[in-house]
Amino acid sequence: MFSLPLRDDARLAPLEIWHAEEFAAHLDRAREHIRPWVGAGFVTVDVDGARATLRRYAERQAADGGRLYGIWLDGTLVGGVMFVDFDAASGSCEIGCWLEPGAEGHGLITPACGALLDWAFTTRGLHRAEWICRADNERSAAVAKRLGMSLEGVGRECWPYEGTRHDKQVWAVLAPEWRTRQPRHRAPWIG
Repeated sequence: MFSLPLRDDARLAPLEIWHAEEFAAHLDRAREHIRPWVGAGFVTVDVDGARATLRRYAERQAADGGRLYGIWLDGTLVGGVMFVDFDAASGSCEIGCWLEPGAEGHGLITPACGALLDWAFTTRGLHRAEWICRADNERSAAVAKRLGMSLEGVGRECWPYEGTRHDKQVWAVLAPEWRTRQPRHRAPWIG
């Protein structure tokens, strides 16, 4: 019912518990591709796990915390964006994203993340948004740059994955910077 067009063949919409089967099928296509870059608790292996992830985000949204949105390309769920953390009291949030391999390079993530940032800064009045990624994830860092974020620092060897510790980058943009640098991506339904 509620969706934001990203372009003619793509839309952004809330990813909810009733999408569990579709989310599980999407994760079957995306799992190995996204596993190195997202939290282990996000990458589930069946419908029950998908439902549990969606329920966890629904509970967080009900508490005015994290939120989860899917990206549909030609009617198929191919990825999404999220408020990994959302803290209205402190005026800060963290956003993140993921895509299955076939959806990369279609210009979907930047406008979807832009819609989240615009809502966080404009509608909710937050002051700061962060983007955290593994330092070797060049695609993720490129999104942060396109969103007008600044690299604030590197956490050395704090991202464990398969027995290796990786550096992570912390990017951020402040509300005044967003207002002066970015076009508006109106998304009144994101709340």
